Amino acid sequence: MMKLRVLLGAHPHTAALKSGAVTSELVEFDFADYSPTNKGFKPMVREGAFDVSELAIVTFLMAKAYDKPMVLLPDVMMARFQHAFAVTHPNAGIATPKDLEGKRVGIRSFTTTTGAWLRGILANDYGVDLEKIDWVTFEDPHVAEYIDTTTKAPAGKQILPMLFDGELDAVLGEKTDDPRVKQLFPDVAAEEKAWFAGHSVVPVNHITVVSRDLSEKHPEIVREVHRMLQASRVLAVGKSPAFNDDELTRSIELITKYTAEQGLIPRAYAVDELYDDVTRALR
Repeated sequence: MMKLRVLLGAHPHTAALKSGAVTSELVEFDFADYSPTNKGFKPMVREGAFDVSELAIVTFLMAKAYDKPMVLLPDVMMARFQHAFAVTHPNAGIATPKDLEGKRVGIRSFTTTTGAWLRGILANDYGVDLEKIDWVTFEDPHVAEYIDTTTKAPAGKQILPMLFDGELDAVLGEKTDDPRVKQLFPDVAAEEKAWFAGHSVVPVNHITVVSRDLSEKHPEIVREVHRMLQASRVLAVGKSPAFNDDELTRSIELITKYTAEQGLIPRAYAVDELYDDVTRALR
């Protein structure tokens, strides 16, 4: 029995793993306690803190760029449409996405996956020139080697209060129904439907990775981890979306394209490059 250090969020499709309903004769999971889960992403990419980890897909792509020792598993932890995570100050003069140009736009970190998805959507589907936006950020990137050149928010400031007070014109990556703000996309459901019709992609936010060392030395353990993740998902049918390989590949290809366009990674990796021989066979 091998005990693994594991970071997984509290999702319907991980509940059976965390409750012990899915077990193994080969593997025992030692779950790390981070709330929210993304607080564990920095230790994973900077210290290799876990053997198995949920990870934001853009964080993983950037980790790949700096040869961090981890490989992709074809197990989605979280996916969602992004259009609802863009809000504006009602007096900022933002009637269309193009009006973001010349404005101060807050984002928790420039390297967040939701931010990368939204910037990709804004640039590719609405013609927004991302270089004409003054990006204001609040947190460091997960990957320490990345040099962030955005404007830093003043110490102690919080992102939504700055928007409420008019210190920011818009915010990406936050979802709120507060009456002091407006949605960038007034009919979010219609925008999401139209975007999916055009791209046939559900945006992946969080995936699963394993350490390169585990995959190279114990491939049977990696295969067992994947089996357990799939078994837990089966027990949660109807509570969370499942991706087949084609759907996952399309989503990863698109976010990799966006991430490269935004200069977060040096080039758009082929999806096969994100797996190794062990995990590629699990697709």
